[in-house]
Amino acid sequence: MSASPAPNASPTPSTPPALSASYRLPWVIIAISLPTILLQPWVSLIIALLGAFLLFQTTVIRLVFDTEALVVYRNQTVLRRFPYQDWQSWSIFWAPVPILFYFREVKSIHFLPILFSPRELRQQLETHLADLEKAAPAATTPQP
Repeated sequence: MSASPAPNASPTPSTPPALSASYRLPWVIIAISLPTILLQPWVSLIIALLGAFLLFQTTVIRLVFDTEALVVYRNQTVLRRFPYQDWQSWSIFWAPVPILFYFREVKSIHFLPILFSPRELRQQLETHLADLEKAAPAATTPQP
């Protein structure tokens, strides 16, 4: 008895291309772990394991911005869909060296390490969610 594939388990030929992988963040974390070996070997090991985990995730996780949602794939399997209609805001943290992607939906918030091209990510966000780019909590104004 064989298991049948899950519906929408793999991208179709009409699916937009996935964002390009970026190995920068995992390699930087691994590089940071090296000098800490002399100071704190256990801390160095933990940092290196985090870098290795992110390196693995970079090879298997893909983001695809289709016409209705951000779709997260692991290899060829859809992990989750995030419909644009549920998004309230988004941000890429630390613009000079992007390390974290944040977005808020109606019922939850999400943080993703930048394991894909930040330039492509920003382009897709501006294309599909341009009206949310500047969404932020209301600024407080001084009272007279």
